[in-house]
Amino acid sequence: MSQHKKYHRRKKSTLGLKSIVSLIVILAGMWFGLGQQPTSLNSIVSQISSSLFHTSKSVPSDQLAKLDYHSGDPSYIFVNHNKAQLDPNSWKTNKVIYANLDNFNRTSTGNLAYLEPRNVVSDENRVRQYVEPTAWHQKFVNGQPIINRGHLIAYSISGGISSSGQYQPNDISGDQNNPKNLFTQTSFSNQRIQTIFESKIRESLRKGNKVIFFAKPIFRGNELMARGIHLEAISTNRSLNFNVYLFNVQPNVQFDYATGRSHIDRSMTVPEP
Repeated sequence: MSQHKKYHRRKKSTLGLKSIVSLIVILAGMWFGLGQQPTSLNSIVSQISSSLFHTSKSVPSDQLAKLDYHSGDPSYIFVNHNKAQLDPNSWKTNKVIYANLDNFNRTSTGNLAYLEPRNVVSDENRVRQYVEPTAWHQKFVNGQPIINRGHLIAYSISGGISSSGQYQPNDISGDQNNPKNLFTQTSFSNQRIQTIFESKIRESLRKGNKVIFFAKPIFRGNELMARGIHLEAISTNRSLNFNVYLFNVQPNVQFDYATGRSHIDRSMTVPEP
């Protein structure tokens, strides 16, 4: 190999390293500029690495069931480079299409919602939850429940939608106890991650937009507990657009996804999103 080629390859590698270092320095500066005070350089790198992971890693939707979560991995990833594969021009009527349960009584097909501002409701309309989806085995760790009844289409954005999926003005509390709209979801996935994206939808609706939202729990084979949930949404004016996969995991807990049973594992870490 000529000296010129060696130099060119070395120079290219050096430039790549410099770019990464420069990016870390810039992001660290932004972090401090926002008033954050990480306790160490490792903390800075960890925060930056997590951010870079979400913006760079993307998985095709047909590969989601094959993904395994490893302790310390980010709690969600992008699908299709975070671009929804929904047609905003397909919004015609305010409704939710609830798919039938599969042969294992799972919500494995996913639900499709056509939403508008009148569907936004507040927490005061929450009612008692009593449906137990497949793999429902509640346990408390440090006094807190490890699983929730996860709604595919959140009640807070489905005000007026009946269990048939049609808009009913008098049903302001939304569809909260529909077996076709529930799955066993970890408390972390439900409260720490999914709420982030539900908030994006509510914000878009409150701005007067119409939104198409698709939510699908991802099961592997005949397992009764979902490995995660696939969420994608787009507004008709395209100002809202996301496509993500949330791992159905819980800090300090390991699950047997075939049954939903679990055991405490203090080595299991799940970073905050």
